[in-house]
Amino acid sequence: MIPISRTLALLLFFAITLPLGSRAQSTPTPSDKPFVIEYYYKAKWGHADEFLKLFKKNHYPVLKKEMEMGRIAKVWMDQPRYHTTEDGRWDFRVTIVFKNATVAIEPFDEAALQKQMYPDQETFQREEQRRFEILDGHWDLPVKTAELEK
Repeated sequence: MIPISRTLALLLFFAITLPLGSRAQSTPTPSDKPFVIEYYYKAKWGHADEFLKLFKKNHYPVLKKEMEMGRIAKVWMDQPRYHTTEDGRWDFRVTIVFKNATVAIEPFDEAALQKQMYPDQETFQREEQRRFEILDGHWDLPVKTAELEK
């Protein structure tokens, strides 16, 4: 679920930014800079703690392994301090800083890494399925820093 939406978002990113990058040789290309994507999770009421437990058990270790491999520069999770309206509510925002845009969209066999890390694939797959069953919503958002001083 995550790799497909990530790929679509990044394809859109490249469709918009590639024409801009061809203006000058000195302009850094998107692959020269870190590439940031925020992943938002909205849990069904009463299931946020269960989601967090499953995320920390099964997905976060995979992300840490990808950091060790050099694909990801940094990863962290935020939670809102207060409640918002239901239509704007999210429970967790995971921010991943990829080494660059190329690394973020290039094919990567995450399933092979998961099989290596979790030999009991039956339990792993069941828990990952549960992690997404208890969500009301999930979306991915590539972000960039707005230059305020230029």
